[in-house]
Amino acid sequence: MKNVRIKFAVKSDMPQVLKLIKELALFEKSPDQAILTVEDLVRDGFGKTKLFECFVAEIKNEIVGIALFYPRYSTWCGKTFHLEDLIVSKKWKSKGIGTSLYNKFLSYSLKKNVNRVEWVVLDWNKSAIDFYNKSGARTLDDWRVVQMTKGEIKKHLDAL
Repeated sequence: MKNVRIKFAVKSDMPQVLKLIKELALFEKSPDQAILTVEDLVRDGFGKTKLFECFVAEIKNEIVGIALFYPRYSTWCGKTFHLEDLIVSKKWKSKGIGTSLYNKFLSYSLKKNVNRVEWVVLDWNKSAIDFYNKSGARTLDDWRVVQMTKGEIKKHLDAL
């Protein structure tokens, strides 16, 4: 799409970034789990300790998509980027915006000399799985994502 500008996010983009995060949470049937605030995003993305980077897709000053990622380290291959979310607003899907964000993230990964990029995708999100597989990415079926919330961590430690 011609009028899409892909750029690094700035602090003032965070309200629109949060809106897209909440849109994704609703799509993934987990709206109550998106507990971040704009303040969290500003602090964690632009504060003293920068925890993530983010590309935004912008059309006429409206953020219509994001690629939010952060560095990780693999004991097997070293420098890695984890793509936390690639989001395009529902009304802007199927216009090449997701592909543009994805390619910008991949190009930036090569520029930063990372050895691997990775992310997770819900098993029922067939369009996303097809999109990633078509690009040459591999969807691993033999690994399971393991998570604990802050409350679950506290509960576990309190039980010790």
